[in-house]
Amino acid sequence: MTLNIAIAGAGGRMGRMLIQAVSDNPACSVSGALEHEASPLVGQDAGLLVGSEAVGVQVSADRSVAFSGAHVIIDFTLPAATLDNMQAARDAGAAVVLGTTGHTTAQEEVVLGFAEQVPMIWAANYSLGVNLLLNLVERASAALPLGFDIDVLEMHHRQKVDAPSGTALVLGKAAAQGRKQDFNAVKRLSREGETGQRPSGEIGFATLRGGTVPGDHMVVFAGDDERIEIGHRAGDRQVFARGAVQASTWLAGKPPALYTMNDVLGLDG
Repeated sequence: MTLNIAIAGAGGRMGRMLIQAVSDNPACSVSGALEHEASPLVGQDAGLLVGSEAVGVQVSADRSVAFSGAHVIIDFTLPAATLDNMQAARDAGAAVVLGTTGHTTAQEEVVLGFAEQVPMIWAANYSLGVNLLLNLVERASAALPLGFDIDVLEMHHRQKVDAPSGTALVLGKAAAQGRKQDFNAVKRLSREGETGQRPSGEIGFATLRGGTVPGDHMVVFAGDDERIEIGHRAGDRQVFARGAVQASTWLAGKPPALYTMNDVLGLDG
């Protein structure tokens, strides 16, 4: 059976890559494409957005139309749009692969509530390599003594609007989880001016923005006279799209719950 996938935010850079990734997968098809009502792309064929042949699916501003018949909705949009997309996905009986980041705590709680009603994977990054990196960071953090200071360095293209990146924050959370720490109590999102001596157990962040970098992440474990660096560099954003499609094929047919990429990759087994 062909897996029908609808793309929310189809006209964005990531949305177009998702259309291409779904089209390239012989087990999947683009069944719907959603854009906001003011988008000039509404009414266009989704296939033409990526320079391929028409696929017979028009970009729509109506969620009920775009999500009709979909087995899975892939959402890489904005936090405000995510909540409406979750409700429409639930009404359509579709699973959700969510890649949107930057939610407030209140918005996160609402999204997690939907995971009790629909099958959902929510990841800050769908690169298979990054998700393996998360697993390694947690294991390294658990194995190393508290004397190793942890910092997360990330770099993205100049157009990225949030900082630190969602992936960087999740890497910090993985490090905190390895040490059984409260992430919010030990995170240091930036440093400036007279910062004083570094507190024991702090997890720091550094952010770079520039060029067209799809996404670089490195976690540094700095001890006395030695340093461990574990990192990942994405050469093309298409790796995120391919990972999201792989997550979709795994998620389809699962019962309502919040799943992770560890489940998809079998890293928890």
